[in-house]
Amino acid sequence: MGQMAQKISKVDHKELLDILNVAYSEEWLAYYQYWVGARVAAGPMREAIAAEFEKHAKEELEHAEMLSTRIIELGGTPVLDPKDWEKYAKCKYEAPTDEYVMTLVAQNLEAERCAIGRYQQICDMTFGKDYQTFKIAAHILEEELDHEQDMEDYQQDMEEARKHMGK
Repeated sequence: MGQMAQKISKVDHKELLDILNVAYSEEWLAYYQYWVGARVAAGPMREAIAAEFEKHAKEELEHAEMLSTRIIELGGTPVLDPKDWEKYAKCKYEAPTDEYVMTLVAQNLEAERCAIGRYQQICDMTFGKDYQTFKIAAHILEEELDHEQDMEDYQQDMEEARKHMGK
């Protein structure tokens, strides 16, 4: 970290780098969960949901890139070995052993809710103390909230369709 950044930052840098590496690991797992889910998805609305998964995968990869850049700027090293992602991540990867789209949506919804908690935690930690990290975390938080809404919307759409089929 630059001298002035160190001087003005009021965050425990080790603690911040640790939590950023947790988030970084989680983003790689989220990327893969969406990416592989888009490929194996089966069931109603498969094409639309798979396309949404592809979009989310791209955004999760962008989040990992932003986090790795910030970790390096802060003088840290991003988790280097993909085998360690599961060790660091608190939001876990869930393999799509049930390829039904609504099962995949539910898995991704759970992961998004965990991610929302992670970025709120980083925002709380850095607010008024590390503007650049706060700005990155707030941006990612906004996108994770959008992802959560997308998954909830698919669940609601399927519930509405099921209700109307029963009429």
